[in-house]
Amino acid sequence: MPALALLTAPAADSLEELRSRVKATAQRRPGVYQFVDEGGGVFYVGKAKDLRARLLSYFSAPWPDSKSAHLIRAAADITWRYQPSEFAALLEELRLIARLRPFSNVRGNRTRRRMVFVKLTGGVAPKLKVADHTADRAARYYGPFQSGWRTADSVRVLSDLLQLRDCAQDRPLRYADQADLFGASEPAACLRHDLGTCLGPCAAKCSGETYRAAVAQAVEFLESRAVAPVDRVLDAMAAASAAQDYERAALWREKLDTLESLFAAVSRLRAATQALSFVYGIRDRTPARRGAGHDDRVYLVHRGLVRTVAPWPRTPIEREAFAAAVERSAALPADGPAAHTAPEMDELLLVMSWFRQHPEEFESTTPLSEWLETQAS
Repeated sequence: MPALALLTAPAADSLEELRSRVKATAQRRPGVYQFVDEGGGVFYVGKAKDLRARLLSYFSAPWPDSKSAHLIRAAADITWRYQPSEFAALLEELRLIARLRPFSNVRGNRTRRRMVFVKLTGGVAPKLKVADHTADRAARYYGPFQSGWRTADSVRVLSDLLQLRDCAQDRPLRYADQADLFGASEPAACLRHDLGTCLGPCAAKCSGETYRAAVAQAVEFLESRAVAPVDRVLDAMAAASAAQDYERAALWREKLDTLESLFAAVSRLRAATQALSFVYGIRDRTPARRGAGHDDRVYLVHRGLVRTVAPWPRTPIEREAFAAAVERSAALPADGPAAHTAPEMDELLLVMSWFRQHPEEFESTTPLSEWLETQAS
């Protein structure tokens, strides 16, 4: 056994004591669990369809090759909480990770490996880039998209046409309306400004208002609200054709195809998320409790995000409170923002994945308007 194993493995009796407690008390029910270190901090959060089986599997994991073996040997304690269904466990795990941010959890390891996102960074001069994860809480995200290279090409064309920067996030920036504070304008840091594909906020080549307007156009495009700068591409393509410069016209045609592909993708995603608006009712599926209403729940899902979780409303006060939440969501405009923060994107992916893998669960959903009508009758 390697020396590291001797240093990190707890005493055999402590590990066996933990195993005995899990074996004696953990039930075969869905739930979430937390691994706690000696200082009382949570360093790992997990979920299980069968909590007892999942927790016991850690104790039989091969050492030192298995990650599970390392986790259980680092744990001074394990806590867990039962959930009424697998969906409830997934959602609770996601929210616990977002709140506690345990260092042993790897963000996005559930469904992201073949997905990419268009990221609009924060800061005084936001930029567009393609990302394969959504860890930056200061950014906004669009997606997910299946084709990484096609999305990257589309983002490059969109950024060039709107003249958004693509330099390092920490590059010092200043606008033209700040020139009197910093002195005369300096050359731009790269050739993109000279080529007409960047407004040059690194060297006071544009005003803050001009750059913000370009970012707003990018947002409008990614929200599928407006097609600019497609009109610029069409004008350039028509001008090249009129001048019989067919090679240049073909290049502009490629840019048009690239932008149309991205616009179609964001439009499909927008429609898909808008369709994920309903009340999702889950009965407690624990065999011993089924039919007893032990932990039945309703989820208000609006545009793919779980806005409200509540016990199944049985009393007039409970029905009125949940109906008020449904009314608020139903009253929101249909064309709301399509961008998401990192935690929101995590949740959207969870909901999309759940109903894609379990289409039969749509039978437990009710459109918002229909739910309100049912409660009013």
